[in-house]
Amino acid sequence: MMIPDVVDIAMRQAAVAHLDFIGSTRPLTPEDLAAGFIFGGKRVPLVNPQRGIFKPRAMRHLLSIRTVFPRTSSRVWYDDQRTVHRQIHMGDEFVDYAFMGDNPDAAENRWLREAMSAQIPIIYFLGVAPGRYTAIYPTFVTEWSATKLRARVAFGTRVPSAVPTAPPDSIERRYAIRLVSQRLHQATFREAVLTAYAGRCAISGLPEPRLLDAAHIMADAHEEMGQPVVSNGLPLSKVHHAAFDANLIGIDPDCRIHVSEQLLSINDGPMLEQGIKAMAGRSLLIPVRMNDLPDRDRLAARFNIYLAAN
Repeated sequence: MMIPDVVDIAMRQAAVAHLDFIGSTRPLTPEDLAAGFIFGGKRVPLVNPQRGIFKPRAMRHLLSIRTVFPRTSSRVWYDDQRTVHRQIHMGDEFVDYAFMGDNPDAAENRWLREAMSAQIPIIYFLGVAPGRYTAIYPTFVTEWSATKLRARVAFGTRVPSAVPTAPPDSIERRYAIRLVSQRLHQATFREAVLTAYAGRCAISGLPEPRLLDAAHIMADAHEEMGQPVVSNGLPLSKVHHAAFDANLIGIDPDCRIHVSEQLLSINDGPMLEQGIKAMAGRSLLIPVRMNDLPDRDRLAARFNIYLAAN
């Protein structure tokens, strides 16, 4: 029979391998987390849907912690500023994680302390939108305060085929927080842009979010205009995104769609005729809120790039 620590390692590796398989290209949903992973022929959830700190019965130590992104009654969720998001984007090496309730001796809070003492790598499911998460692993509990009713966690970097055994040093923490910040930008940007347009492609109206990307109007490498904000984004189907990035489709400051002569001169079936060429002269779909309209200055700058390429 396997000793508990070996069981813990094997279960944690199974959970991470499963997340690598399902969560590498999209945010995770509550259904993903509830469905969990298979271990020993049984299904194990990744989280407790009612609690933020989770330890399966078969494990000696903590498996995961979770931070939700709350809905707000007066503002759309992507107008909110989360403390943990702010700490990550500011490059803090340690991130706050609140206890469950106000009793530091509650079971979940003790699990945090035990994970810190045993230097256990855990999975952090960070909320990027209401009902959407990104998984950060390895995460280590580095501080535990009964008076402040909080723990602090640090992110490490993964080494293929290696099991993390110790919290990261300062150099690794700084590198890991940059990677997490980039991923958080990408995930929150995509969810915010798709939500602003009710999950439809701004060019074709395709209503399937799984087939849509959040395209930057101005590339994120552009220092002045490349910020990951909704007004710099458009939800586009995969094919329209590729055409937009290749300057085969352009969008002017009045949100009119232009198709390059290179594409207009090609005759090659209904996908090209109806899916792209027929869009010429049409207007973009308008987002739900006027505050989320594409920024005219960004559209103008990007349209100039399109014109130069054509």
